[in-house]
Amino acid sequence: MGFARLEINPIEEESYDVAEDGWKAPASGAPAARADLACVICSEVSAVLAVMRRNVRWGGRYASAADDHIIEHSLILSLKLLRRQVFSCGDGRRPWSTIDPSVYIRPFVDIVRSDETGAPITSVALSSLYKILTLDFLDPASGTGVADAMHLVVEAVTSCRFEVTDSASEEAVLMKILQVLHAIMRSRASAVLSNQHVCTIVNTCYRVVHQAATKGELLQRFSRHIMHELVRCIFSHLADVQDGDASSSLKPKISAVDMDQAFGIAQVENGNGSVKLENKGVGGDEIGTEPEQKHGMKIMVEPYGVPCVVEIFHFLCSLINVQDQGGRSPATNQVAFDEDVPLFALSMINSAVELGGPSISKHPKLLSLIQDELFRNLIQFGLSMSPVILSTVCSIVLNLYRHLRTKLKLQVEAFFSCVILRLAQSRYGASYQQQEVAMEALVDFCRQKNFMAEMYANFDCDITCSNMFEELANLLSKSAFPINCPLSSMHVLALDGLIAVIEGMADRIGNASTSLEPSSLELQEYSPFWAVRCEDYSAPEYWVKFVRRRKYIKRRLMIGADHFNRDPKKGLEFLQGTHLLPEKLDPQSVACFFRFTAGLDKNLVGDFLGNHDEFCVQVLHEFAWTFDFQDMNLDTALRLFLETFRLPGESQKIQRVLEAFSERYYEQSPQILVDKDAALVLAYSLIMLNTDQHNVQVKKKMTEEDFIRNNRHINGGNDLPREFLTELYYSICRNEIRTAPEQGFGFMEMSPSRWIDLMRKSKKTSPYIVCDPLPYLDRDMFAIMSGPTIAAISVVFDYAEHEEVLSTCVDGFLAVAKISAYHHLEDVLDDLVVSLCKFTTLLNSSFVEETVTAFGDDIKARLATEAVFSIANRYGDCIRTGWRNILDCILRLHKLGLLPARVASDATDDSELPADSVPGKSVTSSLSISHIHSMSHPRRSSGLMGRFSQLLSLDTEEPRLQPSEQQLAAHQRTLQTIQKCRIDSIFIESKFLHADSLMQIARALIWAAGRPQKVSNSPDDEDTAVFCLELLIAITLNNRDRIGLLWQGVYEHIANIVQSTMLRCALVEKAVFGLLKICQRLLPYKENLTDELLLSLQLVLKLDARVADAYCENITQEVTRLVKANAAHIKSQIGWRSITSLLSITARHPEASEVGFEAILFIMSEGAHLSPANYVLCIEAARQFAESRVGLTDRAVRALDLMTESMNCIARWSNEIREGGAEAEKNSEGIKEMWLRLVQSLRKICLDQREEIRNHAVVSLQRCLVDIDGVCIPPSTWSQAFDVVIFDILDDLLDCAQNQSQKEYRNMEGTLVQAVKLLSKVFMQQLQELFGLSSFCKLWLGVLSRMEKYKKVKMRGKRSDKLQELIPELLKNILIAMKSKGILAKRSTIGGDSLWDLTWFHVNNIAPSLQGEVFPGEETEQLRSGDQSDGQ
Repeated sequence: MGFARLEINPIEEESYDVAEDGWKAPASGAPAARADLACVICSEVSAVLAVMRRNVRWGGRYASAADDHIIEHSLILSLKLLRRQVFSCGDGRRPWSTIDPSVYIRPFVDIVRSDETGAPITSVALSSLYKILTLDFLDPASGTGVADAMHLVVEAVTSCRFEVTDSASEEAVLMKILQVLHAIMRSRASAVLSNQHVCTIVNTCYRVVHQAATKGELLQRFSRHIMHELVRCIFSHLADVQDGDASSSLKPKISAVDMDQAFGIAQVENGNGSVKLENKGVGGDEIGTEPEQKHGMKIMVEPYGVPCVVEIFHFLCSLINVQDQGGRSPATNQVAFDEDVPLFALSMINSAVELGGPSISKHPKLLSLIQDELFRNLIQFGLSMSPVILSTVCSIVLNLYRHLRTKLKLQVEAFFSCVILRLAQSRYGASYQQQEVAMEALVDFCRQKNFMAEMYANFDCDITCSNMFEELANLLSKSAFPINCPLSSMHVLALDGLIAVIEGMADRIGNASTSLEPSSLELQEYSPFWAVRCEDYSAPEYWVKFVRRRKYIKRRLMIGADHFNRDPKKGLEFLQGTHLLPEKLDPQSVACFFRFTAGLDKNLVGDFLGNHDEFCVQVLHEFAWTFDFQDMNLDTALRLFLETFRLPGESQKIQRVLEAFSERYYEQSPQILVDKDAALVLAYSLIMLNTDQHNVQVKKKMTEEDFIRNNRHINGGNDLPREFLTELYYSICRNEIRTAPEQGFGFMEMSPSRWIDLMRKSKKTSPYIVCDPLPYLDRDMFAIMSGPTIAAISVVFDYAEHEEVLSTCVDGFLAVAKISAYHHLEDVLDDLVVSLCKFTTLLNSSFVEETVTAFGDDIKARLATEAVFSIANRYGDCIRTGWRNILDCILRLHKLGLLPARVASDATDDSELPADSVPGKSVTSSLSISHIHSMSHPRRSSGLMGRFSQLLSLDTEEPRLQPSEQQLAAHQRTLQTIQKCRIDSIFIESKFLHADSLMQIARALIWAAGRPQKVSNSPDDEDTAVFCLELLIAITLNNRDRIGLLWQGVYEHIANIVQSTMLRCALVEKAVFGLLKICQRLLPYKENLTDELLLSLQLVLKLDARVADAYCENITQEVTRLVKANAAHIKSQIGWRSITSLLSITARHPEASEVGFEAILFIMSEGAHLSPANYVLCIEAARQFAESRVGLTDRAVRALDLMTESMNCIARWSNEIREGGAEAEKNSEGIKEMWLRLVQSLRKICLDQREEIRNHAVVSLQRCLVDIDGVCIPPSTWSQAFDVVIFDILDDLLDCAQNQSQKEYRNMEGTLVQAVKLLSKVFMQQLQELFGLSSFCKLWLGVLSRMEKYKKVKMRGKRSDKLQELIPELLKNILIAMKSKGILAKRSTIGGDSLWDLTWFHVNNIAPSLQGEVFPGEETEQLRSGDQSDGQ
């Protein structure tokens, strides 16, 4: 069974080109390659011979010799022969590639191996070999004896012999040996070395290292350097080695190192005082049986690969094996323990791991060494008091984590639990140096982007593991808190780690498209929680859901454990309710709950397991069956078993517990025990021994013989082997079995039994989950650490003074905000905002003029302010209650005059209009140095009255002092900070905020403005209220698409202002005109809110009379503007009622009436914007203007014309109704009502005192009653019109003529003439329709009676001639019309009375001659009737 050949590329110090004959020459400007090699060899031979001649032995024999070939030593002869032949090689007939390298290497090798040569000669020979090797002349591809030559060199150098003349020359030779060994491994010819040769090289190098301890400092340092380089060279090629079955092969052994003896290079004292290197135990000395020996030797001679790498690594691990060092723990015996060797070994192991990297996982044997021996030793050395050792150990673990974490799940957990978490806190006895190194290591781990995510997924979400992520996060948070002490480097270091974790989460957010909302994890039914498995641990779509479910189970188990600790019965019932235990308890589920749940009270568990109840006994046996005691020592198994609960004190309970343990142990590891009873007795004996040895009250301790004697004949009547019992005895004596484990004992120590258990669990544990750079679990993680993190960063930020630390804290704040916003953790973001706002110093209650300067000088306050507003701009979507704090900061900046002008503007503001031309728009300060004088003082009122008062106070202001350069610089920094904050963007971009956030910012503004007072507020309070209202209006306008969310709150706030303000002020001004502005802007876009918006304008009607009068003209202008821009969008009667109500009020206002009438004219002119919804309202508004005496008479006449012209609209709508079909009858009622309201309105104007208006009104009324073509008015409506309009106006006019002053009602005669004409014309026009009414007789009598009254009316004491002439004529025309239509005829009866008789009765009172004129044939009879009447 062989290994793949290791192909190694040489590590070259210079660049060489390969010549045709197969060897290398310098690449640039070098002579011919063969000449180079020949010259090199010749030069080295000359150098060696020259040194040899210096020695008396070699130089004397050479000088006195008569025959050189006979007398000269063989070493000299071989060198001289090589020099003669070297220039004959390398030509075309004998190229170097065909020459065995041993030919020109052997002479130098022989000198190195010779024990006759002294140190100087050996040193030069080694230098020659070093030169040949470093020039890389040996090419393994040539295949001509290169392997033999390399083997020859290795064997010679590793067994070098030389005479010792002085210590300096000896050290020089040793250094040359190390150089040559290093050159061998670096050359490309090293590929032909076997596993044995590589092991021999390393072993030799280490022996030199050990021997150098008694030599000079230079040799010590150099030897260690070469040893380190050899390890680096070997492991750097591990990636090139193909995976081989190293685990099943025998491995070459590097001889064990006895640290208490002088070894390595044995100084053999010969007769001539020479020294030689002796390598002991290399190769086959430790190989076992003959077949294995042969197989092992086969591996040894193969090209080196995995076997030697495994052996070398095992050798390095053995150097840090505490047990091999006589049991001296680096944590308990710091003074006696020498850190030099383990530190050296750790550094080499670190290099091996760095260079081997992921390739280690390809080789099971090498991986097994790391998983078991290396990690066990690392954990032991991790507790060393030496900061250097601890730092190196942490570096190794970090490298292992980066490359092999998928294979080291439980080992990594053990390292953090036993080392990092223990040493990083002072309460466990660690020194400050240990704490610092451990914290540095933890921070390095945290800087691995997915480290914390993997800790959470693999440990916190595993019920069998600790909450590693939570513990590490808490450690970082607590370590960053400077409690009752100044800020130290440890605090800053912990902060770096904390922020590294947070920034890792923030970076993962950038890789995700949308937030991953966690799905429901509620368990619907029972399933064994310890048997939950994932379908695919490498696919996020599977493992993310799996770990979340497992974490949910773990949390519920922890809650169940808390309940169990208070009341075991209720605890089990709780778990049944959450479906973690079945409805009917079974022993296995309860046993697994005890076995896999952390935090249980071990006393209660022990009592439960030891109970005699049948169910408890079953649980006990199931509990014992959860342990794996396969091939485990009895004491180790007993330790593991008793660590999970506290052994009860009652003997019967102990009996039951140990019976269950013994049965399980005997089933899995019988070993030499014949039955379970033997295991039971021996377990009892071990517990008794443990009590005896470790109880301070026991004075006389049990001896080994006592223990052996107590356990005679327990193994089925036979004795157990003495060695077996002795081993158990000393194991218990050295290491106590804790039968009463303490609750919350802190961090456990890694005992041998725990390590054995860990290695067993590692083979069964779930696979290590490698997290992708996506935020799958970050929400759950961040929810755990967000509170402590914000608190820790805030405290450090508070204590820190250096800008670098402050900037780091700000980065942390921003990362926290980013994560909170992405995962919709609004409460976390609000807490962050609250913390940051405190650092801005803007919320301090004290207000001084130097605030701006102090702010500019305080870098902490400026950084906090920038952070607050950066969060508000970027993540305002998720801010809720935090808006109040942000708004407080904005208000303070406003009072200081530091806000930019656009803060209170909306995105579509009237930029084309100057500020003063827009009512209610305030002037804001701009940010420039020219305003430095005013920035230190509170901002003045910005309303109309405020600006007026400012003008009045210009002459009274006192001159101020010029600011100093320091103040100017502070102000400049302040302005730059405010500019970076982009405060205006918060409100301009508010349209992108989430609905909840938008509502919160609106509520915050309303809250900050405060409730308005009936009396005048203080200037500061009013200015704040005005500014808040400006911001509220700006937000409302910027969010027109979501006005429904804001409108109710905005309306109520404005209503409070309007209804509570009794005096004219900037606040009510802003409220009224802001309301109008909202309506103007939003009406075109929000048809569904049109009525609500316009209804809100009725708030203007509720203004105090003095306030309303002051703003009436401007209000009317805004309403007119609103009507002109949005008339087409106003559809409902509700909306028009608000408009017309406001316009109607202006009819009698001197300044506002003209503008108001302009709006009415716009609506009613040519019926452009008249509709059935607003018709009646507009008619009423026009009537108000017609009746108003304000302004010229022409305006009233125009108003009457508008009312008259509106009949065209009624006619048009009537035609449309007739074409509407089934709805015609219903809609015709509306037409009838509008017409009635029109004529009623005109009737009222007909009584106007002004003659022109009165007469024009009568004419207009006549037109509306007569010119009704196309308008369908039913007879009943005409009857109503006669009663409430025509008859009323005749009566009222007659009353005015008779009873009112002639000065008030001038020329009433003309009006009465027009009125009676109106009566006659309307009656005649509608005679046919009216005749069909049952009340026609009554109506006709009403007409006759009013004509009679008008004929008899007296004005200024006499009757009117015009009426005397007109009325008979009009009556005659009516009678003729009635005759022609057959209405008036003799003997016709309607309503029981004779119409004929009643008619002539009244007509004769008016004009007796009319009957004869209208009915000539009836004149005589009529006269007779008249005589009879007179006689009576």
